[in-house]
Parts: sequence; C-alpha cells; structure tokens
Amino acid sequence: MTLSAPPSQDLQAIRLSNVYKSYGDYPVLKNIDAEVARGEVVVICGPSGSGKSTLIRTINRLEEISAGSISFDGQNIHAPMRTRELNLLRSRIGFVFQNFNLFPHLSVVENVSMSPIRVKGVAPDVAYDKALKLLDRVGLADKAQAYPAQLSGGQQQRVAIARALAMEPPVMLFDEPTSALDPEMVGEVLAVMKSLAAEGMTMLCVTHEMGFAREVADRIWFIDAGEILETAPPDEFFKNPRHPRAQRFLADLRH
Repeated sequence: MTLSAPPSQDLQAIRLSNVYKSYGDYPVLKNIDAEVARGEVVVICGPSGSGKSTLIRTINRLEEISAGSISFDGQNIHAPMRTRELNLLRSRIGFVFQNFNLFPHLSVVENVSMSPIRVKGVAPDVAYDKALKLLDRVGLADKAQAYPAQLSGGQQQRVAIARALAMEPPVMLFDEPTSALDPEMVGEVLAVMKSLAAEGMTMLCVTHEMGFAREVADRIWFIDAGEILETAPPDEFFKNPRHPRAQRFLADLRH
C-alpha cells in the first residue's frame, strides 16, 4: 500500500489512530490510520458497503468505535464526556446527512437558527439574523418562512448545509449529500460545497460524485472492506491508481 505524505502535524485538524469498529463479530472498520489538515478537502470513495459512511460518522461520534482513537484539534472525540460536552463537540463538526433530517414542523429559518439558540445560547434575534444571512449564502433567502415539505430535495439539502454552518464549525462532514437527490438537483448542492472548499473550509465528503472529487478534493481516500487502501491527490488517483482494488473500482465507473 502506498500512501501520500501526511499533512504537517502543526496543521492537523483530525487524526484517526488504529481505528477499529465492529458490529458483534463483523468488522466494519479495520486499522484506520489517517489525518486531515486544516483547510483540506478529503473525498472518501469506494464501493457500496465498504465502510465509508461508518467512518465519517465516527468522526463526530454518531458511531462509537471499538478500538483506537480519533482526535479533533487534540481532543479525544471518543473519551467519556457528558451529553452537553458531546453536543458542544458536535457543534464544532458540522454534519450533512443523505436525507436532510430537517424538522418538518419548523420553518426553514427556524431549522437554521434553532441549534445556536439551544446549544450555544445565542440570543434568538441574533441567531435569526445569522440564519437569514446563511440562507442568502446558499441561495434560499426567499424560502426563509417556507417549511421543508414545500421545498425540493436540492433546496432541503442546501437548508441542511446552512443549518450546519450556523454553528460556525471549523470542520464539515458530508455523508453522500447528493445521493437522495434527482440528477437535476445535484449541481446546486455541489455548487455550495465547492464554494465552502474555495473559502478554506476543512471538509470530509463521502460521495459518488467523481467529478466533484477530481475538481475540489485535495486528497482521495479509497476505502474497501473497512480499510483505507490508497490515499492520493485526485490527479494521481484517477490517472494512475496503485492499488488493484482501486483500479477495478475506477474501471467499473468508466464502464
């Protein structure tokens, strides 16, 4: 296995050390050693069932790990902590789900402003004004008073991104954010993600959008059967993948 040089230690944002995860006797993640630098965009790709989503969900503790450690800015994410401490930790690691997970009974602006009010104690009027600015940023200022059911899938996902950004996280995680969208809606979500990357946001993205990966990623992690088999810059990965499993994966995509 050939790995590209890791980021400098002083720029490290996320570090996974010998991470192992199993469901009963079935291993899902095996011996994951990887790190992400501040401002880096990492795309995690691989076949279905390879452990991609499980891996990204361990980084904000939506999934517990069985062994190893994961640190974020030097803090052990999986150390024992109270619920409030865990919520504050998660507030610094934005997460965008496949299926939006918006609250259907709340308006768009209420969805975006709720977490800063409840988790960080931001004054409601301040949170509301910030939510309106974020909705404008993702192109949905005119939908502030609408409800999720009144929006297209692409619009709902952009609201979900604005909601994550409302907590001002230094890191954003995306778990296949376009997989539940109709093809014509994919571009509007990827455009928001590209703008975040251009602004220097640290991002980890599980996605099948290889065009996005080629254009935006700083590094690709290729994972299969719970192991990172290759990590490389996009040009190197797409033009000359070194691991045989990565070669087969890309050949299948081209066909």
